[in-house]
Amino acid sequence: MQLVECKMLVVLAQELNMRKAAERLFVSQPALSQRLQTIEKAWDTQIFIRSQKGLSLTPAGEKIVQFSKEVVEKEEKVREDLHSLDTEVYGTLKLAVASIIGQHWLPVVLKRFIDQYPHAKISLVTGWSSEMLHYIYEDEVHVGIIRGNPDWKGIKEHILTDQLYLVDTEIQKIEDVFHTDRPFIQFKSDSTYYQEILDWWHRQFHTSPKRTIVVDQIETCKQMALNGLGFAILPSIALTERDDAFHRIPLLESNGEPISRDTWLIGYDSSFQLKQVKAFLQVVRDYVKEEENNAFHALNLSSNKQFDTLKE
Repeated sequence: MQLVECKMLVVLAQELNMRKAAERLFVSQPALSQRLQTIEKAWDTQIFIRSQKGLSLTPAGEKIVQFSKEVVEKEEKVREDLHSLDTEVYGTLKLAVASIIGQHWLPVVLKRFIDQYPHAKISLVTGWSSEMLHYIYEDEVHVGIIRGNPDWKGIKEHILTDQLYLVDTEIQKIEDVFHTDRPFIQFKSDSTYYQEILDWWHRQFHTSPKRTIVVDQIETCKQMALNGLGFAILPSIALTERDDAFHRIPLLESNGEPISRDTWLIGYDSSFQLKQVKAFLQVVRDYVKEEENNAFHALNLSSNKQFDTLKE
């Protein structure tokens, strides 16, 4: 079976839809259907079952698609190894990134990476940190960017720390929560993040929220809170200067320290031997350093303004 046919089967298995697969492969649907029939004839077995709902793999088809996937991955690995011999940065950078980082932090970094290394390609998956860790453990990606503090023995670099805030259009201080019937809007998240919020809530209020609304995505949670449907607890990375409709109340430990959440870049040592991964890591380091300098200057500026006000 030719490499192009292996790639075709992989795409078909991913989409399970003839039309969508044809669009991704830049071929007509009839041509794709004819090519699939030829492959099935060559294997003397049915790979996909066709129905009005789309495609589904047969048991034999699962084995053939797995074989095809291995062929495609080996071909890609050989290409990456060959490209690494050149001075230019080629190859595919495979990332598994926590959703909130993928939404609010990663786009700027990827734009810089693409501008500096136009020959490199990017493969990106996003989701809960626990899901992204699975991709790393299985060595399916080069780099993971994970929330929390994962127990990782390979390369592990701190990216950022962001503070947690209770946000609402009406509530202005923590004590107001005792006297409100407004619902607590929660977004589904990793168990560690949820437990951290739950622990803080019980330490603070010694009871459960009166009413809750649970949504799938953090952005949905934020928009509902912005529109006055209730209050939420959000990390600062999800908040921008344009979100001025919110009152932001920092979550504090019993000792007065802010409750925060760390983000880490992790990966196996072998992945960081690839040129595209080395290049990405350097872009990340430069961006993190730049953000730290901006925060330092902003803090100094704020301190100077407060000092000038006191002198007046």
